[in-house]
Amino acid sequence: MLLSMTGFGKASSSIGDKNISVELRSLNSKVFDLRLKVPSYFREKELDLRRIMTERAERGKVDLVITVTSMTGEESGFGLNVPLFKKYCNELTALSQELGLGTTDLMQSVLRMPNVIMMDETEIDEEEWSVVTRTLDEAIEHFISFRRREGEAMENALISHASSILENLSSLLPYEMRRQEKVRQRISQNLDEFMGKENVDKNRFEQEVLFYLEKIDIAEEKVRLEQHCKYFIEQMKKADPIYKGRMLSFVSQEIGREINTLGAKAYDSDIQHYVVKMKEDLEKIKELLANIA
Repeated sequence: MLLSMTGFGKASSSIGDKNISVELRSLNSKVFDLRLKVPSYFREKELDLRRIMTERAERGKVDLVITVTSMTGEESGFGLNVPLFKKYCNELTALSQELGLGTTDLMQSVLRMPNVIMMDETEIDEEEWSVVTRTLDEAIEHFISFRRREGEAMENALISHASSILENLSSLLPYEMRRQEKVRQRISQNLDEFMGKENVDKNRFEQEVLFYLEKIDIAEEKVRLEQHCKYFIEQMKKADPIYKGRMLSFVSQEIGREINTLGAKAYDSDIQHYVVKMKEDLEKIKELLANIA
């Protein structure tokens, strides 16, 4: 089973007069990249949150947003320093009157002054942390379910493209046999034109033909390509492990190497036609693998 790196999960719960909301979003990334947006008093729990997400999310650019609000809908974690706010207002009002300036934007200006907005420095208690972790677990379950649904669709597409490569590979045999005869005829014709038929050593001719055919023989590449594709499909159908993106990427690189060698040794327009089809399927496989965890 495959998991997509694209995911979304959300869960919420309440404790006392607080409502706790946890939201997870992820996009493609070669490594695990976690960005946290949590209340300031969760700072001491940041390492725990990162550990939990590292163990469960594996890969992707993940955003974890935890919001704590009161039942009135106000976000917890900050407050207004009223005495300092009044002091700024009084002093700025007096200065504005003295200089004959307007006070239209006074409120917004004061709010931007240092220490007017105070962050809540209270520590999270164990009961609230227990609710947070339980809510996070629920959000992660929804997050993984979303990834699993996306991964299932991509798994079917990947199997289809790998199977298509195998089908095109099996179609090469008749053209491969015909190619050998065409090579023999072309070499014979060239020798006759440049040396004359009576001057060609038949034994040496057969040796050279065999040597040339061995250089362009694609039997080994076909066997390896077939094995790689079957292994690729086999790994996707396994239930575990669910995080296979890197391993499948390595296999796809081997598939690409064999397809490129087939193209280099083709010397036949029909074989090249099937090689192009295989490359098209391989590119689609790579695009899908870029979003596999």
